[in-house]
Amino acid sequence: MSRSFKLTIAYEGTNFAGWQVQPGQPTIQGKLQSALARIVGEPVQVIGSGRTDSGVHAIAQVASCTLKEWGHSADSLRKALNTRLPETIVVTESIDAPDGFHAIRDATGKRYRYQLQLGGTRDAFEFPYRWHLKGHVDIERMRLAASRFLGTHDFAGFQKAGSDRKTTVREIRACEVIPQSLSEHFATDGRLHFAVDVEANGFLYNMVRNIVGTLVEVGRGRREPQWIDEVIAGKDRDLAGQTAPGHALFLLRVDYPEFG
Repeated sequence: MSRSFKLTIAYEGTNFAGWQVQPGQPTIQGKLQSALARIVGEPVQVIGSGRTDSGVHAIAQVASCTLKEWGHSADSLRKALNTRLPETIVVTESIDAPDGFHAIRDATGKRYRYQLQLGGTRDAFEFPYRWHLKGHVDIERMRLAASRFLGTHDFAGFQKAGSDRKTTVREIRACEVIPQSLSEHFATDGRLHFAVDVEANGFLYNMVRNIVGTLVEVGRGRREPQWIDEVIAGKDRDLAGQTAPGHALFLLRVDYPEFG
């Protein structure tokens, strides 16, 4: 008798070509499917809540899979997977899910965090996970601009050029510029660590990275906060700011209705 599972996965994405299987490239989905095939002796399809780009990380990505036969506990599947996965991919939770559970279709929302550093010396340990900004950036201006993303809008101007989504309307429930603490050692060199958190009912390809790049344009004083309204209304990728680098983006969580 087949069983459906909900897997929660954390991964450090630096050396992976994103979530989705790609020929000849190391991917998170590919590693999970390979590990499951070794465990159960046959191919298993793993469906992620969404694709993360090359180099992007996850604190709590969610995936669904169905095994034809698994007579052990759901947590034993987590343990079996972790012995067969690279050290940079960890299944943090495995639970039984209702038949037909689908990580994409059943998701009700997601939250991403993009990490930045303003000024200071490059940090050998934090640098791989932050976009290091130099020169003047007004974080309060970024905060004012971020609030203009809230609500339901057509975000066609913030998707990757050439994308072919049937609908580009999304509801952004939170868009926040938040401070992050520094160790005492680094607090004295003038650097500032902060992040942009974005929560929505769904995201377009590169949407968070394009939002962050656009906010940085405002922070640098090149645009006013109300410019965000113009970019949203224009529905044209060329109107928005640059795409922020992928290495500083983290998928924080994916939301689902309670099982019951």
